[in-house]
Amino acid sequence: MEKFFIRGGNPLKGTVYISGAKNAAVALVAATILCDEPCTLENVPAISDITKCLDILKSMGAVVKMEKEGVIYIDTSTINTTKVPYKLAETMRASSYFLGTLLGRFHEAFVPMPGGCYLGDRPIDQHLKAFKALGATDEVVRGANYVKADKLVGNQIYFDFVTVGATMNAIFAAVKAKGQTIIENAAKEPHIVDVANFLNSMGADIRGAGTDVIKIRGVEYLHGTTYATIPDQIEAGTYMVAAAATKGDVVIANVIPKHLESITAKLRKCGVCVEENDESVHVWVDGPIMNTTVKTQPHPGFPTDMQPQFSTLLTMAQGTSKVTEEIFNNRFRYVAELRKMGADVSVEGGKVAIIQGVPTLKGAPVQATDLRAGAALVIAGLAADGLTEIDNIHYIERGYEHIDKKLRELGADITRVIVPDNEHVEMTS
Repeated sequence: MEKFFIRGGNPLKGTVYISGAKNAAVALVAATILCDEPCTLENVPAISDITKCLDILKSMGAVVKMEKEGVIYIDTSTINTTKVPYKLAETMRASSYFLGTLLGRFHEAFVPMPGGCYLGDRPIDQHLKAFKALGATDEVVRGANYVKADKLVGNQIYFDFVTVGATMNAIFAAVKAKGQTIIENAAKEPHIVDVANFLNSMGADIRGAGTDVIKIRGVEYLHGTTYATIPDQIEAGTYMVAAAATKGDVVIANVIPKHLESITAKLRKCGVCVEENDESVHVWVDGPIMNTTVKTQPHPGFPTDMQPQFSTLLTMAQGTSKVTEEIFNNRFRYVAELRKMGADVSVEGGKVAIIQGVPTLKGAPVQATDLRAGAALVIAGLAADGLTEIDNIHYIERGYEHIDKKLRELGADITRVIVPDNEHVEMTS
């Protein structure tokens, strides 16, 4: 297994370039199934979730070629099965997207229950509701979701609550359905817009992505295309918070500043300086970090995927902060790890964290409990006094491309260490 060892105390300085968006790219890879010709994806991040998505395509018979770093050629015309392997599906949440894309093209999909980070109850009932509205049936067979339809016909779909995954799957299933589909109470995240733009570049007819009503008129054929993934707003936000936590001075480049507005607004509330440019943001600190309140909400509100990182910053703020998690019911598991580093955080009812700022965090052995919690612990380690040892870094690498390399280029003292199972490596601070 691998671990990160971080000696904290170095302010991050310099420029970091943001990779393609993880949450968009995993959906784009799945969406290539709907294309009747080969297509090429650009600005694809080198992360483990993408590797697994590509492995799923290859396991079904698709041709996948890495043309160069970040550029992938995909031909799904050779797919010979609609079954996703158990071992690949159970490791990530994005495997659920293959339900919608396989159903949309082949009118059948067999996809094991999705895995990924455990953030509480994450049912797919709204996904299945959308499929049923379009004419599909579903059943659970040997621990997998099996959906099928003789034909798919456009219909009205209303989600009981805002859900990114179900919105994405409804789009996938509807894009080749006969007639018009109207999706109401749709999610509005940037990666929803990115996927709609990708499909439209193939000849799909999708309108309203980025609003709460999406209209889709089904088409029979989707031609090949070359398409570049949008920059990752969560990776960008993570480096923005890391710059603030270390009292650094960092330019975060290759971003869409509008996607970062909710993060930028909260950083400014904390006294952090943020300057927006056309394709970058400049973050620096020239005073104390101040307390604030945060409540996660669907886009354009503050993203749940930034909650652990921002909460970590608030452990170093002056005064008392309050963080309310409105999206997931099990997103504060990382708090126990921050307490090992001296953070003063109490969680009330599983949904609210009260954070009393402390002068400094102290390095300690900790373990990542999920992707964004792992990023939060990296930020804590960068800002802490002494040595921090982070275990379970495979979670972090699900969503951050070359995170240790990028941080070292900003002046961080972070080392990747391979530790044989059941052995412990002691590094002196």
